[in-house]
Amino acid sequence: MKSKVHPKFKIKYRVGNWSDYDQSLVKRGDITLWISEEAIDTWIPSSSGRRGGQRKFSDHAIEAALALRLVFQLPLRQTEGFLRSVLALMGLDVDAPDHTTLSRRSQHLEIDLHSVATAGPIHLIVDSTELSIVGEGEWAAVKHGGRGKRGWRKLHIGVDDSGLIVAQMLTERNDDDAKSALKMLGSLKGKISSFTADAAYDTIAIYKAVKARGGRVIIPPIRTAVISRGDPPSAARGNTVKRINEIGRRLWKKESGYHRQGRAENAFFRYKQIFGPRLHARNPLAQAVEAKLACSILNRMTGLGRPESIKICL
Repeated sequence: MKSKVHPKFKIKYRVGNWSDYDQSLVKRGDITLWISEEAIDTWIPSSSGRRGGQRKFSDHAIEAALALRLVFQLPLRQTEGFLRSVLALMGLDVDAPDHTTLSRRSQHLEIDLHSVATAGPIHLIVDSTELSIVGEGEWAAVKHGGRGKRGWRKLHIGVDDSGLIVAQMLTERNDDDAKSALKMLGSLKGKISSFTADAAYDTIAIYKAVKARGGRVIIPPIRTAVISRGDPPSAARGNTVKRINEIGRRLWKKESGYHRQGRAENAFFRYKQIFGPRLHARNPLAQAVEAKLACSILNRMTGLGRPESIKICL
């Protein structure tokens, strides 16, 4: 029986730096990794100078607590107890944020997407996936019977050629993939070497935006696509359609480097393996913060060490 998942023409790889990569995987479970020295030094914020009560915990402290929650998949109350015990074992004379403070502050927390410096233009690979949420539809179905309506939101990410997440967005489930990609493109600085995505992003607006950034588009058009006459972006898409008609879709993917799209799928696989297939927060603002923090954590894990794949056969 022929396999569609592992066809004969698919390239196989093995990890060439397993010893170093194995140690990086061990470091991911180090508790002190997620409580940085910067967070400890600024655990208690300085006075804001305004009238009224002052904050007891800085944004760094809240971010450290929420990071522990995501990495170890803890509810907010267990996160409070876990962090309190960790701080006591570290001999630090600071308190842990309570669960109500974590819930309230997580809605307006400013998160910086942890990144690793890269040289040169970005090979951007974009994709989206769904993350389920705890919604009224599922709850009503359990209480009152019936199927209910599944609740979920859509996570869009853009990764570079090494698999690092350089852009992300959390949107409603009905939001258009191509329009969300345009917003992520606008948030990136510098030149784009290439833009790789699946057929859901096959729009002239994408071709125009990528061309303006000095890059080329690697998107397989729909199977019924035809060559259209028009401006240069339309011509670039037409060249792709023409080339696919000449050599076939499979050979075009290999020739154009479309296989890079698997790096975005791999990022989603890592996300769901580590944090689960759903969002834990219930407030929409907190859900957006959670998704961005999770992407930042994935980048920190990647920065500890990544596998070096070696081609073993064609």
